[in-house]
Amino acid sequence: MKQVLVATLGTEAQVVTITLDLLLERKQRIEQVVVIHTGGEAIRLAVDRLAAEFNAGVYAGVGMRAVAVTGPGGIVEDFRTEWEVSELLPTLYREVGAVKRTGGLVHLCVSGGRKVMAVGGMVVAQLLFGEDDRLWHLLSEGWQPGGKRNMHLGATDQARLVPIPVLRWTDSVMTLRGLAELADPLEAIRRQATLAKSETMRRRREFVERWLTPAEREVSMLACRGFDNAAIAHRLQKSERTVANQLTGVYAKLGQWLDFPQRLPDRSTLISELLPYVALNDEANRK
Repeated sequence: MKQVLVATLGTEAQVVTITLDLLLERKQRIEQVVVIHTGGEAIRLAVDRLAAEFNAGVYAGVGMRAVAVTGPGGIVEDFRTEWEVSELLPTLYREVGAVKRTGGLVHLCVSGGRKVMAVGGMVVAQLLFGEDDRLWHLLSEGWQPGGKRNMHLGATDQARLVPIPVLRWTDSVMTLRGLAELADPLEAIRRQATLAKSETMRRRREFVERWLTPAEREVSMLACRGFDNAAIAHRLQKSERTVANQLTGVYAKLGQWLDFPQRLPDRSTLISELLPYVALNDEANRK
């Protein structure tokens, strides 16, 4: 499987080379490095330093490609305005998506460049990452910005890669492939939101229709519509104690369904979780 390191870049070119060195030490077979950068003289110098490393044959068999964040106005010099920031996400999305479309594995390092680049990298990882892709932070111990720029670690230098957990939006291989085909990351976000909403509603329906008894379902729906226990008891011709006991059973099941290990959900939790289902169900019945 092809492995690609995608790295954001600021003025410190060694962030990329040290990350690559550490990945190669881990026996990761990186075939290409894609560097995402802005414009400006200092950034161009960092890109040139990286290119010199690869051109000198330091990394045999590993290619490098520098990709500037570019918009309608040309290369983005820095992230000072909304439009400049808006060009970052499509660039990262396009490059990571290109690897995923070919079935490759992505190592994404977000330690270089502006903080907004790390935020954009996290969004793209959430959208496109599969189970084996990795998001990395490079931790350099004892080094400060502006210090001596060694492109590789010396005998006494210390640095390590810290994996950043990614809460992925989906585990579906087909969905991930479909999202990688999209050119617009905002459209991918909209599709993911729609899928997530649909999946949440499906789970709510499953809880109501499969987890609850008919009696529990009845009192739950009325509770979500705003009835208190006394009103529910009057409407269903039950005692308040019976209604309270049935709701207690519902809360216990809701806790299992939500995986609440330590505390029992209450009425507010029940309403917040099931009111969208009740509203949708009521709307369907009115049609």
